[in-house]
Amino acid sequence: MKLGIVGLPNVGKSTLFNAITNAGAQSANYPFCTIEPNVGVVSVPDPRIDKLAEMYHPKKITPAVIEIVDIAGLVKGASKGEGLGNKFLSHIREMDAIIHVVRCFENDDIVHVDGGIDPARDIETINLELIFADLDVLDRRIDRGTKALKGDKSVAKELEFFKRLKKELENGVCARNVEISDDEKEFMSELSLLTAKPVIYACNLSEDDFTGGIDNNDGYKAVCEIAKAENAEVLPICAELESQIASLDKDEKELFLSELGIEQGGLDLLIQRSYSLLGLISYLTAGEPEVRAWTIKKGTKAPQAAGKIHSDFERGFIRAEVISFDELMKCGTMAAAKEKGLVRSEGKEYVMRDGDIVLFRFNV
Repeated sequence: MKLGIVGLPNVGKSTLFNAITNAGAQSANYPFCTIEPNVGVVSVPDPRIDKLAEMYHPKKITPAVIEIVDIAGLVKGASKGEGLGNKFLSHIREMDAIIHVVRCFENDDIVHVDGGIDPARDIETINLELIFADLDVLDRRIDRGTKALKGDKSVAKELEFFKRLKKELENGVCARNVEISDDEKEFMSELSLLTAKPVIYACNLSEDDFTGGIDNNDGYKAVCEIAKAENAEVLPICAELESQIASLDKDEKELFLSELGIEQGGLDLLIQRSYSLLGLISYLTAGEPEVRAWTIKKGTKAPQAAGKIHSDFERGFIRAEVISFDELMKCGTMAAAKEKGLVRSEGKEYVMRDGDIVLFRFNV
């Protein structure tokens, strides 16, 4: 999973990226501090992995991972090349989802590229640039489809959809918010549109607002209204606070969060929201050689989940021996779970569930 952090310059993108990845990306108080995208790979926090490791004492522990990419600040005119915009937009196209950082705090020492704090305006600026870039893609596809239509009438339905989609974009509607049929989903997937990507709006708040006054921040409330209309996720966060948390070890972090009255750090919340947004779950494999988490889409059947480990597992799938994490913890050992008949034998039609602990049987 690749998450791209986007937003205007000086909204806290690189500060947030540094905090959640400890990657040490350059961060400074001037536009375009980031030119090439900074990439960080982070482990997905999953306490189930730790519990299984205590049970099996494995030689290797492998959590699921996600790639987080800090993409340079976009500005008005980015779709026409302003601020090296075309280059930055191409980086976004490679992402699975967008983390759109929106500045919701006042600070006279940190300049805003547009002069003042207005989260709704900032979101509109970014969205319009992404829409303009998508319109360029659609214009080319419509032109190609119109020429192809003369000799191939089968492209008529696809061409009609592209024209309808263009009208929606011209009205300021992002592609992800356009209602489409199952057939049209296939057409949409061919385009790789920027505005079709799912979005989490990360509201970068001051420490005071984040720890005690979120509901009193007008910017945050404005972003929530926009997200509600778009069916997007909102994540209140304080990049500066995350920077402080990032330098602490596990015990210090838990104490620090407890003192602030915060249950989870920003990275944990960001990953949870991302998994939810993209419809992802994790299943687990456990044994003395390795305890590992595997990320799959909700609705994935057992053979395809096995294929995440190795294509031979899917090709020669026989069955999956499955127990839920919670049931295994209650039993204490896999042997006890088997004695109680809690380890199920599932076939090719079994739909995997989050937290399933699986042993795949296969033969090739």
